[in-house]
Amino acid sequence: MSFLQEIDGGVCAPTGFKAGGIHCGLRKNKVKKDVALIVSSVPCVAAGVFTQNIVKGAPVVVSKRNLQDGIAQAVICNSGNANTCNAGGEEVAEKMCELVTKVSGIPAGNVLVASTGVIGQPLDITPMESAMDELYSSISAEGGLSAAEAIMTTDTVPKTVAVEFSVGGKTCRMGAMAKGVGMICPNMATTLIFITSDVSIGHDMLQKALSDDVKTSFNMVSIDGDQSTNDTCCMLCNGLAGNEQISAAGADFNAFKRALHYCTVKLSRMIAKDGEGATKLLECNVKGAKSQKAAKNVAKAVIKSSLVKAAMFGADANWGRVLCAAGYSGEQIDPDKIDVDFTSAAGVLPVCKDGRGVPFDEDFAKKVLSCDEIQINICLNSGRYKASAWGCDLTYDYVKINGDYRT
Repeated sequence: MSFLQEIDGGVCAPTGFKAGGIHCGLRKNKVKKDVALIVSSVPCVAAGVFTQNIVKGAPVVVSKRNLQDGIAQAVICNSGNANTCNAGGEEVAEKMCELVTKVSGIPAGNVLVASTGVIGQPLDITPMESAMDELYSSISAEGGLSAAEAIMTTDTVPKTVAVEFSVGGKTCRMGAMAKGVGMICPNMATTLIFITSDVSIGHDMLQKALSDDVKTSFNMVSIDGDQSTNDTCCMLCNGLAGNEQISAAGADFNAFKRALHYCTVKLSRMIAKDGEGATKLLECNVKGAKSQKAAKNVAKAVIKSSLVKAAMFGADANWGRVLCAAGYSGEQIDPDKIDVDFTSAAGVLPVCKDGRGVPFDEDFAKKVLSCDEIQINICLNSGRYKASAWGCDLTYDYVKINGDYRT
């Protein structure tokens, strides 16, 4: 098995990538950066996965169009305005790509574009136009964190990860950044994710790796049950690591997928833990399912349950809510076989065996559920399949944040 280790650098960790972020004036808060740029020194093989919402942001439409040839070299993304449900939104998104062309020479068709923020308000491109020289000057091989900061909305922390691994005897790198703490529901829960790598890989294999991976990473995250209009997950690979191109399944493709899944799961956990108003990361682990589909659907149902999320906020070991959610998952499960425990840094708390409650100490339960990371472990005892999903507790602050988000 090839080695894999976490490193610094985010999207700039792979050879040939630079990034940066600045405040251009889209957001009233002048301390917060609001536009980011990622650039590869050479054209990249590129792939993407986008929101399944019928209402799609203009940047999603434009990026999907620009990805039709499987080539991209840059990504521009703004925060503060989603550029969604606006007259002329596509023209604005296309203009953002053209602004990158003006400063870099990269063809507009090789630029991916994304926006995040308030829906239904026109996006004035003037501030970005005026700041493009400054933005392009800001990009560097050390700019990954700055770019990640520029795409944050209600995020409280930037989300980045990078790894080093081997493919065909060559040292390769992969980096990623994400934003998203609200409007996150399974089946595309990606919010905005940008992944870079210096691996040489064919387009079909890259798209397969990305499309397959999100099914067990980003699509298993839920903050609030709402699906965004702008979800975008794009990956750019420039081939500068010098490995023989990955064009078929095999050891090299497996090494690439391992690195990708490490990054996507790490970001999924970061997204869930930073959910709007959240105080706890929840991880639901389901095993013993009849099928992969059953394991995933049960895990999703539990992690999406508002009652489970509220109980975790209150450190209330109300395991009946877990069984209730599993029961409406749509899967044929046997309630009389289900075991449940809650686990955290404080210890393991068995609460249900064979579908029936087991005695437990309430004070110990409070300690277990008062930690900031909690695992809800479910064994269905009906098969060999397993799945995990990630979410957060439901707090008073979630309502406060979304009660005046637009204003």
